[in-house]
Amino acid sequence: MNDVRELANIFLEAARLASASIMAIYQTDFAVESKSDQSPVTEADLAAETAILNHLSENNVLVPIVSEESVAAGIIPDIEGSYILVDPLDGTREFVNRNGEFTVNIALVVDGEPVVGVVFAPALNEAFWGVRGEGAYRAPIEASGQDILAAATPIEVANPADGSGLKAVASRSHLSAETETFLSANPIAEIVNFGSSLKLCRLAQGMADVYPRLSPTNQWDIAAGDAVLRAAGGNIITPERETFQYRAPRPLRASGFLNSWFVAHGGFDPVRLVL
Repeated sequence: MNDVRELANIFLEAARLASASIMAIYQTDFAVESKSDQSPVTEADLAAETAILNHLSENNVLVPIVSEESVAAGIIPDIEGSYILVDPLDGTREFVNRNGEFTVNIALVVDGEPVVGVVFAPALNEAFWGVRGEGAYRAPIEASGQDILAAATPIEVANPADGSGLKAVASRSHLSAETETFLSANPIAEIVNFGSSLKLCRLAQGMADVYPRLSPTNQWDIAAGDAVLRAAGGNIITPERETFQYRAPRPLRASGFLNSWFVAHGGFDPVRLVL
């Protein structure tokens, strides 16, 4: 397998190229279609995925790649251990609504854990990445190559002393009744809505404390943001209060990449949360 530092740099450039493809289409009168699950897809999703897969191939990345639009087309690689998860345009609804809250997500999963993750929000000019054991960072996307590393600022989660008066982030497009119940049952002082994996990145920045997701997601939706969050000192837990794990489904099929619900949190002890 490629070295994790090498992969992080390759992911950063792949996300930058994908972001450029997305923004070129964002300025046009693009068409919106529906996939078999009725979720929206645009030419930007496809162009971004092509840019990412081409860049990974050109850099001889040998890890199997699970990418959202390829999976939708029935293309799932054989996975034995480590694999890469790609969401070329997370938050397509936000893209269609032109509110800027969409991202490019690329992550490496090793033994069930996202150890490298890159999240680009091209319309907001924000890049985030995290590498296990090396920390999490934020930089402007307009920097490229080595410049983006030079422009990086370390980020870390907030650490409220007693877990009270928490600031929550919630999905702008997928706020379920179950999520609203969670928010009512816990000491939430403020709720802010964001689209895409920006929610996980806002936790990693210390701008919020908790993100409950009690509605469906796929592994490629959250792995990159999860890697950033963990590298910044946070975590994602299951209803059983165990750390969220990523596994290749058996048999390999698209529905097997669906996640159970989860709660992402910053630097406080989640034992205080009512799940």
